[in-house]
Amino acid sequence: MNASSSATPPPMSWQYCGNQIKLWRARAGVSREDLATQAGYSYESLRSMEAGRWKPSPHLLRVADEMCDAKGILVAGEQFLKPEKYPHFAEDFMRYEAVAVVHSSYENELIPGLLQTEETARSLLHAHWPPMDDETVEERVAARLERQELLKIQTRSFNFLIEEHVLRRPLNGIEEHQRQLLHLLSMGKPRHVAIQVVPGTGAHPGLNGPFVLLETPEHERLAYEEGQTMGLLFSEPDKVNQLSQRHAMILRRALSPEASTNFIGKLAEEL
Repeated sequence: MNASSSATPPPMSWQYCGNQIKLWRARAGVSREDLATQAGYSYESLRSMEAGRWKPSPHLLRVADEMCDAKGILVAGEQFLKPEKYPHFAEDFMRYEAVAVVHSSYENELIPGLLQTEETARSLLHAHWPPMDDETVEERVAARLERQELLKIQTRSFNFLIEEHVLRRPLNGIEEHQRQLLHLLSMGKPRHVAIQVVPGTGAHPGLNGPFVLLETPEHERLAYEEGQTMGLLFSEPDKVNQLSQRHAMILRRALSPEASTNFIGKLAEEL
């Protein structure tokens, strides 16, 4: 059963569809006990779905639609119960990323999502807490791979700064990690994509956390920071300038794209 964690409010679509089931059931004079029995759920499970604490299942929508003579109205809600492609706090960033002409990022914990293999993306999503259901994992993996189509647009510029220790850390097996490193080499070949390694010695302004800088076709500049349970998108010039300066300072420490390619290639060979 798909249940919302106590730390995250249930999606409005769960609540709306659950409430619609409750309203149609009351209108048709169908008791909760009868609907639960017909659909094969316990009374408490049905109550949780009607309250939106659990996601109403497509099966329940179909049974309720037939029992309440809703003429397809309840079944139509199924399309709105599909898992979200991205965490809700990242949606604004994703919209801007999709149109940005310049994308510059620094990462000190993970391979950037735009550069992850399907295996890496899946390993990270399987490690998520609270656990995601299989449908959500598949939707998120597909969305991450879909985002990577942006890298094929040659009129846009991408620069990735990645800490050395990220490249040395296997997430789920040596062979999977080797494939991820070789994938980085492939993704960094186009002239509009630069992948640079930040050597893992010494302190610098990026160690406090990762961030992304975007520039839109209208030359609006934005900055994005993401943590465990939240993401912040900034357009304030002072904030964007501060992170841009940090990026420039980190860039001065980074290996050149050519040296980074050699470094990553050597790591892959040594595995």
